[in-house]
Amino acid sequence: MRAANVTGLQWTQVDLVRRLAWIHADQAKARKALPVPLNAEAVVLIWKSLGRHLTHVFSYRSKPITQVSTKAWYAALSEAGIEDFSWHDLRHTWASWHVQNGTPLYALQEMGGWSSVGMVRRYAHLAADHLARFAERLCALRAVAVDNLGTKKSQPAN
Repeated sequence: MRAANVTGLQWTQVDLVRRLAWIHADQAKARKALPVPLNAEAVVLIWKSLGRHLTHVFSYRSKPITQVSTKAWYAALSEAGIEDFSWHDLRHTWASWHVQNGTPLYALQEMGGWSSVGMVRRYAHLAADHLARFAERLCALRAVAVDNLGTKKSQPAN
């Protein structure tokens, strides 16, 4: 999710039983509603926020969080020894991990709310596993070619 989607997420947009959140079309960059499947870790995190704020899922001192680039954000980055890192880098990491773990690009496109597959293809280089069998075919072709050359060599020239 984009930073504004996280900070603006309201309880009316979350269904913990179905493990789903959703971003309304007017809140999405591509202006299309976006379903957000919640994994077990996300459900636990959101569950811990129950009752902290009447309308917003994420709050601090009983007030909705309105921005992510805060003193606490920079302190956490510093403590972790992370430099030159933004909220959007989290989205990039999330997408990269999905690709590396075999999530199909069409599914990632839908989950990330990208309007074009071109945007998702920026992460495709991270998952070349599906290309390995094609690369291996070259070895088989080379073996056939060497065998053919060897056969032709032993035959008289025409």
